[in-house]
Formats: sequence, structure tokens, C-alpha cells
Amino acid sequence: MDVTDDELLNFEAHGAAPLPRPQREGFVENDGARIWYATYGSGPAVILLHGGLGNAGNWGYQVPALVAAGRRVVVIDSRGHGRSTRDMRPYHYAQMAGDVLAVMDCLELTKAALVGWSDGACTALILADQRPERVPGVFFFACNMDPSGTLEFKPTPVIDRCFSRHRKDYQALSATPDAFERFVGDVSKMMASEPNYTATDLEGIKVPVAVVLGDNDEFIKREHADYLARSIPDAELILLPEVSHFAPLQRPEHFNREVLAFLDRL
Repeated sequence: MDVTDDELLNFEAHGAAPLPRPQREGFVENDGARIWYATYGSGPAVILLHGGLGNAGNWGYQVPALVAAGRRVVVIDSRGHGRSTRDMRPYHYAQMAGDVLAVMDCLELTKAALVGWSDGACTALILADQRPERVPGVFFFACNMDPSGTLEFKPTPVIDRCFSRHRKDYQALSATPDAFERFVGDVSKMMASEPNYTATDLEGIKVPVAVVLGDNDEFIKREHADYLARSIPDAELILLPEVSHFAPLQRPEHFNREVLAFLDRL
């Protein structure tokens, strides 16, 4: 889909493109939460994991492209995000990785490639590390694997527009629509303290990984992406020009080409 929304003006006003009608959707009960999922298309499975504070609807430009390329696509609302619920324990990426595995088991997916965006990338790589036999590869977009990889936060109009959209979507989808501020605080605590992978931990990852970053990312240090690509065995580094942390929304055609090329290499 030929879309350009560099300033996220369309995303703030309308969100991403609507998701297609799913072949199957539902909830999986796992570890104190109900995790929402939907599936589309047929072929080798790929799971899309959205970023922190977002929801599966943020992948509206990616799902049709992947289905058209012959993939079975699964989207998931992360624990406490979108339609999924949570209990009152703190958020942890490893717990979210367990939620993804529970959805895979429910759908009887022996294996699925993972495309993760920001927090979703973190969740994807942790699951791949823990269960490499279930994950043929990870497209790791715009995330860090230890706290030193993040830039000092500086508000921008683009970030503000994304946050505004997340607030609207949370209030429309969540089982606790009035709890957005608490939700933001709890997710932010996780982001500030996790993950904590060492170089040795990264060297133990056994699946193909593409470390992907927009040239203008607002949150992740370029040198951290370089470090991840060096430290994870045989990882490749992909830099996306003219986009930031929000590339799947800003220039979806470019982002989708890179995802499909990576999946074809697996």
C-alpha cells in the first residue's frame, strides 16, 4: 500500500488501515490474563507483535501485504493492551513471551516467524531465545536489549500524535478504559528496567535475526543496533532511510518489503 504518513497526522486522526476480516479470532487464557488474537490467510506462519501502549490494529498496513505474499498472519494484543486483559502484577517481557507461546499452542502452530516492533521486538527475541525450535527467525525492529540502548527521551510532535492515538484506542478497546494513565505508568516501569541481556546472552541466540532501525529513531541508539548485530550470531543489520520509530506507519511499503525479504531468506 503506497502510504506516506511521516508526521503521523493520518495515524493520529484515523489509526492505521483497518485490519481485514479475520479467519479466526478469540482469547487464550494464560497466566492470569486473557490474550486476544486473530489470524489471516494461509501458508507459513508469521506473528506480528506490536509496540508498547499500542495494539494489533497498528499492523493494518502489514497484514494484507503478508497475506498476499502467501503467509498465514497472526496478530496479538499484548497483555493489558488492546482487547487483552492483565492481572495486577508488574509487566515483564518474559511473561509476554509466554503469552505468545500460549497463542501458538492454541492455534497448533509448531513454528512461526516473529516480526516485533519496539516492545514486541523484545518479546519476540526473548521467545526465540527461550524456544528456538518454535521460532525460525526474528525481525527485530526498533528496540533495545538492555537499558543502555535507549536515547534520552525528548518529546516531539510525532511522538505526541502516536501517544494520542494510543490513548483513543485504549479507551475504545480495553476492558478497563479509564485506566490509561496507570497502564502507561506500569508499561513505562518495565521499559525502564528490562530487558537486561548481556553480550554473552546475545551470543547464545540460535535463530536468524534481522536487527532493523529507522535512520531517525527517537528512542534507540544507532550504536546499540550495531552492537546487537555484532553480538547475535550471524545477525544482519538493516537501516531504514527517512523513517523513525514508526516506520510501519510512516512508509509501510518500504517496511513491508524488508519484512518479506527477510521471511523469504529464512
